[in-house]
Amino acid sequence: MHYLPILSTIISFIFAAAVFNRFRVRHGSHLLFWSIGLVLYGIGALTEVIMLFTFNAFALKLWYLSGAMLTAAWLGQGTVNLLVRRRGVTPTLNIVLIIVSLLALVLVLLAPITPTAANYNPAQPLSAQYRDILTRSGIVVLLTILLNVYGTFTLVGGAIYSAFIFWRRRVLFNRMLGNILIAAGAILPAIGGSFIKMGLPDFLYLSEFLGVIIMYLGFLQATAAVAVKSTSTASTA
Repeated sequence: MHYLPILSTIISFIFAAAVFNRFRVRHGSHLLFWSIGLVLYGIGALTEVIMLFTFNAFALKLWYLSGAMLTAAWLGQGTVNLLVRRRGVTPTLNIVLIIVSLLALVLVLLAPITPTAANYNPAQPLSAQYRDILTRSGIVVLLTILLNVYGTFTLVGGAIYSAFIFWRRRVLFNRMLGNILIAAGAILPAIGGSFIKMGLPDFLYLSEFLGVIIMYLGFLQATAAVAVKSTSTASTA
């Protein structure tokens, strides 16, 4: 399964480019946050590719920062920007996320690498070895948990909520289906962490690959142009 990070990297950056292009046209802040989140997703996968061949301390830290800490939070914040309409809430949360992300960047870059790095085995998944190599302080572990919980809750919860609204109103079936796919895809990488605890670290690569594929399909489905019947046609149907 070691080829999967390569595919995940390619698809993530293609997906990010598609979302950013939509941002250029529509200028929605949610699209900007989603595109940044997808770039982070792609960076996480890219560093996994690098670590398949050799150990690199900077790549390891970048992998932890982007994949383990920030991706879910930035994707989730995109959903917050889309759905939350209460005045002042979204800008405040945006600023908080940016500050926390900068703090995480500094803390991870300053985190010491242990001597165990000398025993790094490229044939083994990075996800099964990083705990012994990267020294994570209590604040880093806490931020990792908080960012992932926040990101998963907002991204998955927001997608499920949107799908429910479309279902209840019996409109825009493509957006309902798209949001269901986005929710399903977002859950997969989170589940991948469970595979590590079960002693199946290779399945994290599979969950990342399937996750970005399913989210991309959901995005395409949700943004697909739908033909709208004219009033005269509808009245005679």
